[in-house]
Amino acid sequence: MPIPSTFTPGRGLTLELQGHVATLSFSRPPLNFFDAELIKDLADTLDYLDQLPACRVTVLVAEGKVFCAGADFSGADQRDPQYPRRVYKSAVRLFRTRKPLICVVEGAAIGGGLGLALVADFRVTSEKARFSANFNRLGIHQGFGISVTMPRLVGPQMAALLLATGRRIDGREAVRIGLADVLAEPGQERQAARTLAEEIAASAPRAVMSSRETLRMGLADAVDTIIDREASEQEWQIVSADFAEGTRAMAERRQPVFTGE
Repeated sequence: MPIPSTFTPGRGLTLELQGHVATLSFSRPPLNFFDAELIKDLADTLDYLDQLPACRVTVLVAEGKVFCAGADFSGADQRDPQYPRRVYKSAVRLFRTRKPLICVVEGAAIGGGLGLALVADFRVTSEKARFSANFNRLGIHQGFGISVTMPRLVGPQMAALLLATGRRIDGREAVRIGLADVLAEPGQERQAARTLAEEIAASAPRAVMSSRETLRMGLADAVDTIIDREASEQEWQIVSADFAEGTRAMAERRQPVFTGE
């Protein structure tokens, strides 16, 4: 079913509605880095779907081999120490949507890309996917509200372990610890997400939204508050020698050598 012509998704986004399930896909090749524009466009689209009676559930997918490798810090604006605050503050809108969101994680969800996946109510993945909160391995504080969202899913101790080590885990382990919800066969992730979405869409829509609002009560405000702390830490760390070394080592595919400066 085509989306009414009164709404046009942003650059690199496509949107379709089949029955009561919307599929929202984004494409920012080669690694699907996000920036302020993409976050705004995703939020605008989800806000639109909140007002579309035919839509009861949205499935978020990424095109390409990587779900999302994190934030884009390559441009002039992105190198501004205030840039992470602007991006992540705009991302709070994603947590204020009213309808269930299912995220399909194919490939890697890294750093802020993992933060984006954790916006959703449910995550569908396969054993071939990779998840990593690699912020500390880059020499920087975590962002995207992960300080709130990850402990809610895996508990504070596991969240601390994943952040301190930057450990990369596969989809099977992600489901085992609660970071993801459905383990599908490789290549069947989108169909599995569709099946889950249709199951949710078969429930009473206003009851689903009401239950969801209760379960997520205070989440957006908690994320909004914690982002102030995350951004304040990132603002001084983004200009540190360790962050420069971390990003350089990642580009050169080697282990970073941090000095604590």
